[in-house]
Amino acid sequence: MKKLLVTGASGFLGYNLCQYAQQNWQVYGTFYSHQININNVKSVKVDVTNFIDLQEIFNEIKPDAGIHLAAASKPNYCQNNPEDAYKINVTASLNIAQLCADLNIPCVFTSTDLVFDGLNSPYKETDLVSPISYYGEQKVKAEQGMLEIYPKTVICRMPLMFGIPSPYGESFIQFFLKTFREGKALSLFTDEYRTPVSGLTAAKGLLLALETLEGDILHLGGKERVSRYEFGCLMAEIFDFSQDLITPCLQKDVTMSAPRSPDTSLDSSKAFKLGYNTLSIKEELEQLKGKI
Repeated sequence: MKKLLVTGASGFLGYNLCQYAQQNWQVYGTFYSHQININNVKSVKVDVTNFIDLQEIFNEIKPDAGIHLAAASKPNYCQNNPEDAYKINVTASLNIAQLCADLNIPCVFTSTDLVFDGLNSPYKETDLVSPISYYGEQKVKAEQGMLEIYPKTVICRMPLMFGIPSPYGESFIQFFLKTFREGKALSLFTDEYRTPVSGLTAAKGLLLALETLEGDILHLGGKERVSRYEFGCLMAEIFDFSQDLITPCLQKDVTMSAPRSPDTSLDSSKAFKLGYNTLSIKEELEQLKGKI
């Protein structure tokens, strides 16, 4: 089996990707502080911001492909800790690009829908980036820097994701479920829109990109544009909780460290034409019922 190196294996998306990819790849998943155990996946401790350490891992494993997921992905953290976030979001990404270039292997990088300001959705791959937070800005710098260093890099812009959590990385619906199960009120935005997919669907999209593209940008959003409030109501219905627990609120009324884009819905028709298959949000949630 060919060797796939996945950075950030202990995070939410990394956990889902490693489990799915190991069906057809010998997967090596990197971690820094939280090692996870997944059948048939080899854990590798490394500081991806340290080029020498990372180079040693590449030389030892000699991967046939790489998918770079490791990131400081919480916008508020990045806004409050821009220098630390830059090291993981930009420096590490450029390191990965250089090492994949040295081996001339396929390289996929996960960016974000938050490279857009949310004023002109749905966004295609050809639309100009317009980040309004440090997180979005750092992802743009990583996108551009990686393509400059290694033009064969594939940039995958990811939407809001949900699903089965890793032991160290949850998706946003874990908080929703906890709140529902405790019978507490859940306030959700009616004015923030995304095109969500499950972690499993996203993992399938990343491998599709790895296997079919070279030197390109791909959006891996879902087919439905929904608000947090709409998502929460659908989730309550499927998981048999009262929708009375959900209170609508406005994003613009909540003060946060990082500015929030109102609508970063992605146009993923390019991915759909490649064979990226996304279920409806209702179908995704129904499949998750009983598993989370």
